[in-house]
Amino acid sequence: MFFKEFEIRWSDLDANRHLANSAFINFMSHTRMAYLGQLGFDQKSMAKYNVGPVVFYEHMYYFKEVFAGKPIKVSLGFKGMSEDGMFFEFQHDFYDANGKNFARCEMMGAWMDLKERSLTALPQVFLDAFATMEKLDDFKTLTKADTRKFFRVPKDL
Repeated sequence: MFFKEFEIRWSDLDANRHLANSAFINFMSHTRMAYLGQLGFDQKSMAKYNVGPVVFYEHMYYFKEVFAGKPIKVSLGFKGMSEDGMFFEFQHDFYDANGKNFARCEMMGAWMDLKERSLTALPQVFLDAFATMEKLDDFKTLTKADTRKFFRVPKDL
C-alpha cells in the first residue's frame, strides 16, 4: 500500500475550519501522481507517449472531521483496470495522525490520447508498470459498462 503524508495548511480549510472538499481532491491527485511517477508515469514519459489521465468520478465518504495542526496520510489502493489499461479505478483512504481512517474515496478514470483527444489503451510499457502494483482484495477487471454504473441519462437529453 502506498501512502503520502500531508500537512494541512490554512488554505486547505473551509469556512467551518475543517478540511475542505477541494483539499481532499488535491491530496488524492497528488498521491496518485506521486505513486504513478514512481512507476515511471512521470511528465516526461506521459509526454513521450502523448497520454494523460482523466477522472470520470470521485465518490467521497466522510467518517469524521479533521482539522489543521497534525499531519494526515492518504493511501492509494489499486481497485481495478481494464485489460487494455484504458480504464482504472483507485481507492484512497485518509488517516489522521493517530492512524484513524476519517474518509475514503473511490475514483475511476481513463487515459486520454492528448493529440487525438480521445480515450486510449495504454502502451505496453505502462501496462507492465501497472502489473507490478499491489492490488486490493476486491480488485476487478474493468469493462466499459463499469464506467457507466452510476450514469443516468437525463430525460431532457
